[in-house]
Amino acid sequence: MELTRGIFKASGQIYKNNKGSILRTIIYTIGHFVIAITVLMLVADVSFKVALTDAIVEPIANSIWYFILDKWWASKSKNS
Repeated sequence: MELTRGIFKASGQIYKNNKGSILRTIIYTIGHFVIAITVLMLVADVSFKVALTDAIVEPIANSIWYFILDKWWASKSKNS
């Protein structure tokens, strides 16, 4: 029970401190899913199943990268 409370408290704190970045990251990721599926099906002529798999795995890596980049960028703009 204590561990669960600690996890929820830590998660809430992370969300509170990063709300803007998290929201932008989620919106970016959803858009990337749609774009990746469409492009793969049209350009690479792959099945929906293959395009969906790639469209899920690759944007997750990109969304992590974007979050790191956004946090770094925001920290640099505060110092300017």
